[in-house]
Amino acid sequence: MQFNFIKYSLVYYIISGVLIIVAVVSLFMFGLKFGIEFVGGSNMQLEFAGERPSNEAIREALKGFDLGEITVQPTGGGPSGSGAILQFKGVDENVHQQMLSELNKLAPVQEKGFQYIGPSVGQELRNKTQVAIGLALLAITLYIAFAFRKVSRPIASWKYGITSLIALFHDILIPLGVFAVLGKLYNVEITIPIIAALLTVLGFSVHDTIVIFDRIRENIFRRGMGEFEDTVNWSLNQTLGRSLSTVFSTLIPLFTIYFLGGETLKYFALALIIGITSGAYSSIFIASPLLVSWHRFYIHKFGS
Repeated sequence: MQFNFIKYSLVYYIISGVLIIVAVVSLFMFGLKFGIEFVGGSNMQLEFAGERPSNEAIREALKGFDLGEITVQPTGGGPSGSGAILQFKGVDENVHQQMLSELNKLAPVQEKGFQYIGPSVGQELRNKTQVAIGLALLAITLYIAFAFRKVSRPIASWKYGITSLIALFHDILIPLGVFAVLGKLYNVEITIPIIAALLTVLGFSVHDTIVIFDRIRENIFRRGMGEFEDTVNWSLNQTLGRSLSTVFSTLIPLFTIYFLGGETLKYFALALIIGITSGAYSSIFIASPLLVSWHRFYIHKFGS
């Protein structure tokens, strides 16, 4: 017995439309909170020997150094105490050492790491990241159009590429919307590992989409033109088990990393969890039904 995926296309579009609208509204209202890698500043990783002072106490101790907004992120820590990551505007080494002295007055503290990135370097990295994502999306679209160049009917090869691109925007916008909300509520920042996770999501999602599209192509060659809707539906049923098993086997270690991997990997894993789940959904319920909807629109408008 086969499930009729295409029959409920409108439901899929409504669900995705609501998620995308919420994501876009969140991005416009809250924006993304970028880490110091992109905006410049200092990052200090601390481990307190005793009980970690409160965030307010840490900020109060450092208020005389004109550090701008100080972000304090608890990190748990080893058996001897608790840790924290402090982020603030860039400072020189003299101020850095004075800050450590003030923090030691609160509780004995050991510095695990200190990083300073200038604003020009951060802006350059941000620009390069945007270019990298744009080039990745363009390359994926061109590759799919080229790979399906021999499939000119009933859907032109370039439409496979455009449909994949729409699905990829879906898969990126939803995680970004989530991180916009997390940034507003919990000061979660967009860092290099999260960007790497989003690029990984692009690759994972397009791979899943290509597997389904490739099965559509094979079925067109095997079964002839026939009804395109039936061919797409048949292809989705054939690839469903493979898609779900791949996603679940990937999510299991990601959830393990999220809950057990420590603070530095937590949001990297979360970005992958959201993106891969969204990518699996778009590959099955958005990309392929969009091909059918596009074909129906063409037939309705041109009659062939």
